Amino acid sequence: MFRINNIKIRKDLTDLEVLEIAIKKNNIHMQDIIEWHISKKSIDARKKDDVHYSYSIDLKLKNETKYSKLEKIKEFKMPNIELNANNLNPLIIGAGPAGLFAAIILIQNGYKPIIIEQGECVEKRKISIEHFQKTGSLNTYSNVQFGEGGAGTFSDGKLTTGINSPFCKKVLEEFVKFGAPKQILYLSKPHIGTDNLIKIIKNIREYIISNKGTILFNTKAIDFNIENNRIKSIQVENVISKEVSEITSNKVILAIGHSSRETFETLLKNNFLIDKKNFSIGVRIEHLQKWINDAQYGKTTKLHLPPAEYKMAYHSKTGRSCYTFCMCPGGNVMASSSEYNTIVTNGMSNFLRNGTNSNAALLVNITPEDFDSPHPLSGIAFQKKLEEKAFVLGGSNYFAPIQKVSDFLNNKKTETIGIVKPSYLPGVTLSNLHEILPNYISETLQEGIKYFDTKLHGFAHPDSILTGIETRSSSPVKILRNENLVSNIEGVYPCGEGAGYAGGIMSAAVDGIKCAIALLQSS
Repeated sequence: MFRINNIKIRKDLTDLEVLEIAIKKNNIHMQDIIEWHISKKSIDARKKDDVHYSYSIDLKLKNETKYSKLEKIKEFKMPNIELNANNLNPLIIGAGPAGLFAAIILIQNGYKPIIIEQGECVEKRKISIEHFQKTGSLNTYSNVQFGEGGAGTFSDGKLTTGINSPFCKKVLEEFVKFGAPKQILYLSKPHIGTDNLIKIIKNIREYIISNKGTILFNTKAIDFNIENNRIKSIQVENVISKEVSEITSNKVILAIGHSSRETFETLLKNNFLIDKKNFSIGVRIEHLQKWINDAQYGKTTKLHLPPAEYKMAYHSKTGRSCYTFCMCPGGNVMASSSEYNTIVTNGMSNFLRNGTNSNAALLVNITPEDFDSPHPLSGIAFQKKLEEKAFVLGGSNYFAPIQKVSDFLNNKKTETIGIVKPSYLPGVTLSNLHEILPNYISETLQEGIKYFDTKLHGFAHPDSILTGIETRSSSPVKILRNENLVSNIEGVYPCGEGAGYAGGIMSAAVDGIKCAIALLQSS
């Protein structure tokens, strides 16, 4: 397989037209092409007077020696897995991307996993979330954090990642197989969108069940039965009927998600090794999407471009960093609480990203030195304290506290909103976010906003909206595991975001694949 890189295209063309340009430039004859596909498509907007697409194309060619000057690449293949027939059908705790992709790998290798998920199936979960947005009535078991698909389902379905794993291609291919648009295979910043992801998660569930896997919804792990430092079974509770039962398994993938606070406590009680870790705290910033498009692309391009994105970081002289995360073009700020009397925010976009506003997390790094105690779960206490303060500041009715950027920079309460209308539901309360944020966070956010405005014109627009509070960008703990991906309790594989080994859909899914392979190869 050969690859042609850096194909610059300055007008809207079909993929076939791009191919024709590329092969003409590289003296490749069409009759020599056995197969081809776009391997990368990105937007180069560094020069606003020359915004263009940059493509890469992979080709399988006849007469390879004839084209020896072209870049040759290796095709990805999943590793051969030597199975251990002595393993019982594995148990997976959590139906987020880590748990679901672990299940896919196990099924593809002949196993029939059991998945337990404290939340609802994705269709019912969507109804519970919409009910919360309309009424402020929270289902603590099934919400933006918990339920089939995991926390990433009601975000933007972003598949970008900082990891460099050969399994990323496997994840993309599986998503396409279950209904994702094929363009995620080559876009430089692929996303699925919440609307598509809901359908895809349902298709994955049906695949698991049709291959004799089991998914138990509304089912929560409440205890771990351990003998001689080895997992024997899991005690579970149906969160609706409160019926308690036991599931026997000698292999457990622990894909519990970053908000599973009660489960972290249960693990600690059962002597699992858990350590506190760095995470981030901040707010959601909301702009008009048109502002972001103009700032990124300029106003003269004739290309039909997708809604623009951004990703920026600022390093303060204090040693703190401020950065943007989970940018959602054309999206909404989501009410993402999973516990009563707390406010948690996140962002969401549908596939077309055609909403009026854009939003992104605006975060400041937090370290264990900021926590109030050395306890392994002290980061959770840190999060919860701020979430409860935000709940009170918002009016104790799940309305989120908001503040205009101009007022935040001047540390004064917002009295009126301007051009940008907040998208958060159930509702918002005009506030001063300095009242709930530690000074080192608010001051770093102020510095970051001013700096980002020098990189992205209009970022500090006075009418931009800050919505508090964002606390769940990553897990505040790490469940320790060894080089074989096993915890200090034999047979248990801590996995994904909640265990502290991933940060997004793609990296969580990849970690699920890795843990499934480790499980399959274990004795």
